[in-house]
Amino acid sequence: MTFPANIGASAAGILLLARLLLPFIRGVFSPLRDIPGPFAARFGDVWYLWRVWKGHFEVDNIALHRDFGPIVRYGPNRYSINDAEAQKLIYGHGAKFPKSSWYFTWSDPQPSRWSLFSDQNIKRHGENRRQYQGTYSMSSLVTYESYVDDCVELFRQRLQEIAAAGTVADMGHWLQCYAFDVIGLITYSKRLGFLDRGDDVSGVMAALEIHFWYATLIGIFSWMHPYLMPIRDWLAGKSGTGRTYVMKFTQDRIAEHESQPKAFPGDTRNDDNNNNNTSDGAAGLDFLSKFFAKHAEDPERFTMYHIAMGCVSNMVAGSDTTAISLSAILYYLLKDTQTFDTLRQEIDSYHNHQGTQDIAFKESQEMPYLQAVIKEALRMHPASGLPLERVVPDGGMTMCGYFFPAGTIVGVNTWVSHQNTSVFGSDAEQFNPSRWLIDDKEKLAEMERYWMPFGLGSRTCIGRHISMLEMSKLIPVLVRDFEFELHDELKTKEWERTNSWFVKPRGFRVKVMMREKGV
Repeated sequence: MTFPANIGASAAGILLLARLLLPFIRGVFSPLRDIPGPFAARFGDVWYLWRVWKGHFEVDNIALHRDFGPIVRYGPNRYSINDAEAQKLIYGHGAKFPKSSWYFTWSDPQPSRWSLFSDQNIKRHGENRRQYQGTYSMSSLVTYESYVDDCVELFRQRLQEIAAAGTVADMGHWLQCYAFDVIGLITYSKRLGFLDRGDDVSGVMAALEIHFWYATLIGIFSWMHPYLMPIRDWLAGKSGTGRTYVMKFTQDRIAEHESQPKAFPGDTRNDDNNNNNTSDGAAGLDFLSKFFAKHAEDPERFTMYHIAMGCVSNMVAGSDTTAISLSAILYYLLKDTQTFDTLRQEIDSYHNHQGTQDIAFKESQEMPYLQAVIKEALRMHPASGLPLERVVPDGGMTMCGYFFPAGTIVGVNTWVSHQNTSVFGSDAEQFNPSRWLIDDKEKLAEMERYWMPFGLGSRTCIGRHISMLEMSKLIPVLVRDFEFELHDELKTKEWERTNSWFVKPRGFRVKVMMREKGV
């Protein structure tokens, strides 16, 4: 009676072995077998899995190109490229390179369940993105400036309390609290309470961390995702874990929003004295209200699933990327006191001239050194740290002197792109905001083309304007109103960071002090 079971187990074992050996067999006979790279990377994706699991692949990737040149292998069918023309071919507008299967693990494994970030279907992604585009446009987002002002002011109060207590702050954590509450206000007209408590509200930060590690590692063997995700959720209980937990958290926020409808975002009549709402009635209509309005207009085209995915995207990508970028800006400013002083002079000069407490987003755009500091910090420490994998389309493509057959995975790592000395100069490894203030328009245009902290082409991060709004509003306030001092070892050593797709700082501990008036 055990014979059929033995046959089934043997068949499963053979299929698993075949799946593991197939990449190696393809690599042996591939026309790309001469492309250099780590020896172990020729035999399977385990080498890549191991290096990603170590948590510093952005460093590994830069070293690979330093050792092997502009094109290197990091798997049997995975190739990292550091070439401007190839980058344009892969990511430029109109390019037909779909995302690789690595992105599959960032959404529900059901074929009908998509997300803007992970969708490998170019046509469907384009259709869905167009439905969200207007909501995320800069002209639309500037109407949310009062939301950001509310969170900036509350964050200022928290830092004043920290300064008064003489304690050391984990700025990476506090900046994520700020980013989460901004995205909560913009999405639901309600802060989620991170800045109020300074805590991980409902464990959503921890759930995102779990999701990032799972999606990043299992994405390398994405065929396992349909089997592993249900098991993980079942073991975690009714709320699930990782992305499922974040999805449940988001659905609860949507239900709260529906139960307390507002005539406009500043209407607090149904809030039962809950002070987590913006009091500025001039603020723009929150995302969720706009999504429901689009659904009411055309429920078949903009479905309830579209509503949920819009909100989930904000939760998943709306805090970590901005918090990482803000941390990078502050970190490099504190590492380079001359740059900090120069920026403060610009902010003081403009603030004294305007005579206002808050610095408007429009005003921040008129501060060239501020914008150069932001751009340079994002060049030095972009949020994502793995190759942005794409699949060569039918017909193949010639790049860097090699013909890449259809189905080959190619990608550019933002960290690699931003360290290209032929583009950014021999000091590409150094923080130097002045590189963005030169008069050479041709050189500036070249650097702009290679600067990709939000991605490139049709898959550029749709929330990039939100992030820029948050950064441009907060950084001037921090520099103008506070003094900061790196804690202990950070004064002499580089900060620690972990790469689980997002390259997050660890232990960004800073002493906060109030700036003396009149200084």
